[in-house]
Amino acid sequence: MLVLFNKPFNVLTQFSGDDPSRTLAGFGLPPHIYAAGRLDADSEGLLVLTDDGNLQHRLANPRHKEAKVYFAQVEGVPQDDALERLRAGLDLGDFTTRPCEASLVAEPDWLWPRDPPIRFRKTIPTSWLRIVLREGKNRQVRRMTAKVGLPTLRLVRESIGEWRLGALQPGQWCEVPGPAAAASAPRRFAR
Repeated sequence: MLVLFNKPFNVLTQFSGDDPSRTLAGFGLPPHIYAAGRLDADSEGLLVLTDDGNLQHRLANPRHKEAKVYFAQVEGVPQDDALERLRAGLDLGDFTTRPCEASLVAEPDWLWPRDPPIRFRKTIPTSWLRIVLREGKNRQVRRMTAKVGLPTLRLVRESIGEWRLGALQPGQWCEVPGPAAAASAPRRFAR
């Protein structure tokens, strides 16, 4: 079984906890599935869940280089040198990131309003970055943008490998065909 879930802001990527509305248990997901990778509580977007241990390992392990696409709203306006530093890989102290794709983009037109909204400051502009990673360390995007002087205000994962959010709204999920069924049923969701 393979499930795509749009994880809302302030929800933990786990099924147990003191407050089920803040965990995956509060969304009526099928039993016996587990997240293939994680998203921090303050990150939003695509979470892939499965009961297939091999698929879970493939999606979560950086060795398999599944592309993960993120949209990050950052404080400030990036200059070319900041984008180049992001693309080249950064020494974050405990590890050096692999080269990635990073570009300045318009705010995605498909994006839902966040609840609660991000802080707004009249004197400090914000920008949106599209970042494509083929690894996924703890809080990596946030640490990368902070390292180049662009703190992340909002982070949304749009896709993992061939799976995309599509039209899923926060808290919504759908079951999709797994990799073995790829020849008979498409896995991509058009936006």
